[in-house]
Amino acid sequence: MVEEGQVLSIAHTIQLAVAPVFLLAGIGSMLGVLTNRMARVIDKARKLEERVPPPSDPATPDIARDAELGVLARRARYLQLAIGACVGCALLVALVVVILFISAVLDLNAFAVVAMLFIAAMLAFIFGLLCFMREIHLGLIHLRIGPRPRV
Repeated sequence: MVEEGQVLSIAHTIQLAVAPVFLLAGIGSMLGVLTNRMARVIDKARKLEERVPPPSDPATPDIARDAELGVLARRARYLQLAIGACVGCALLVALVVVILFISAVLDLNAFAVVAMLFIAAMLAFIFGLLCFMREIHLGLIHLRIGPRPRV
């Protein structure tokens, strides 16, 4: 039979787990933004690569296109790092929730483990945000509005 203390312990654990679950929702939204940006970078790179002359055509290389592809590759790399960091953050937060429940059920003191996992999750999220910010910076410094100069 379930004792009243056990019910209160589980109820308290659920209260503690609510904040990390909301955090997971925010991380999920961030991952949506990052994957949309990655899709746009990939689409733009594919359009630029379509302009590549066939190997039998000894045309001069398109230096502007190659430079833009290089920037897109760097942006994709930063987005990949940001996505990886945010996924790592989400996994760590989910692990925090699991450990909270395991510690409540088994009546363990997992304070230090939960604290370390949460700190690691926040560090991963900070790293992901910094990578995202760098990708945005790269996109803006290479932004070209208006007609391209004729060569």
